[in-house]
Amino acid sequence: MLRTLGAEVVVVAALVGETGAVVGHLCDDEGVPLLSVRREGRGSAYVHDRRDGDRDEIVETPGDALTRHDLDELYGLALRAGLESDLTVLSGPVGDDTLPVGLYRRLAADLRAVDRVVVADLAGERLSAVLEGGVDVLKVSDQELLADDLIAESTPEQIVEAMRDLRLRGASSVVVTCSDLPTFVLDGPGTRVLEVTVPSMQVVDTRGAGDSLTAGIASVLAAGGGLEEAVVTGTAAGALNVTRHGLGSGDPEAISALREIVQVREL
Repeated sequence: MLRTLGAEVVVVAALVGETGAVVGHLCDDEGVPLLSVRREGRGSAYVHDRRDGDRDEIVETPGDALTRHDLDELYGLALRAGLESDLTVLSGPVGDDTLPVGLYRRLAADLRAVDRVVVADLAGERLSAVLEGGVDVLKVSDQELLADDLIAESTPEQIVEAMRDLRLRGASSVVVTCSDLPTFVLDGPGTRVLEVTVPSMQVVDTRGAGDSLTAGIASVLAAGGGLEEAVVTGTAAGALNVTRHGLGSGDPEAISALREIVQVREL
């Protein structure tokens, strides 16, 4: 989705075992620059059955935990890429034991120390860790807030209170996506909270919508745009994604057209 929106992208990842080799070949085939730690072992993988049009999970397995030397190499690659980029997106791995949470804290802190923009799409312990390091934009869902006991129920009042608490803990701005409510945006150091809505699309597959929203935010911020414009683009990209079977896919002209019907109002 980032490439669809015109951004230049570098992927930093650990590629382990046979599944890692497949991912590496796919990135090469698609022309996506890749900085990777490659080693033998068991990589994370899933098998989904989509023959009837739905996505039925057959099995999902986490990857092996990385060694200390792997982690040092991965951190060095991520820091290098972040220093050479306008913006870094931090996202979570498959499996709680794959990467230590402290890596996120260190990377966020080091990149912010040299005035690089950091966007985080994380939950749980990794969310707490990245807040300690500091983050420009934190994107999280209401379901993740519920799972982390940051809200008791998905109401606008509780979500806004949680967003303000997350800002106090280290997020300059906060974006919360909701399954049954609009997207909420706490923009900058003031009290301004935005409610962002788009007409409901006919849903083919909801997976990837949140990642598409994050990609839309990152692409606009990396180009020097503001957060409101970024969330409007992300909302349009996420809305288009649910109408498609491909995760994080879409047509840039369709996203541009959807941007025109995204509504923003201040609470």
